[in-house]
Amino acid sequence: MSVNLSKGQQVSLSKSDGGALNVVRMGLGWQAAPRKGFLARLTAREIDLDASAVLFAGTQPVDVVFFQHLISDDGSVRHTGDNVVGGSGQGGDDESILVDLQRVPVHIDQIVFTVNSFTGQTFQEVQNAFCRLVDEANGQELARYTLTGGGSHTAQIMAKVHRSGPGWQMAALGAPAHGRTFQDLMPEIAAHL
Repeated sequence: MSVNLSKGQQVSLSKSDGGALNVVRMGLGWQAAPRKGFLARLTAREIDLDASAVLFAGTQPVDVVFFQHLISDDGSVRHTGDNVVGGSGQGGDDESILVDLQRVPVHIDQIVFTVNSFTGQTFQEVQNAFCRLVDEANGQELARYTLTGGGSHTAQIMAKVHRSGPGWQMAALGAPAHGRTFQDLMPEIAAHL
């Protein structure tokens, strides 16, 4: 059963039978919002949203996984590849990042997931955008955070998974930000660590 998260809400990432999750997938989906008017449709361009995962030890960034660095240095986090047009929206994932929670080095205590508009369009031009966490072993959706309200921002600090005792928790952050790459977001990410 999936949990629909609200901004700021947290959910434990343990299985319903009490076991620990091994591999989770953060999926991102989106569609370009339809444009009105003849000229607007002629000048419409694809929207390239990019998912990134920044690995932290305390407040220090240790590694990042994104479209130009698909696998973390330790191999525990893997991006499945860049999608430059979106299109899934409510359906499947347009971009995915796999996290092997058992392999994440012990000094990494949080992983922050961001989404940014590499092509510079604002979220007013995006619809049906979501971030979801899936148990990769069985495909069960554990949690979903839906972007609502559009906005004049070009990025979103979506969610983070962080260690909580022996397990992990996911927190929906949903913080609007500005930037075309994860590097542009680093000062704003720091506020959520």
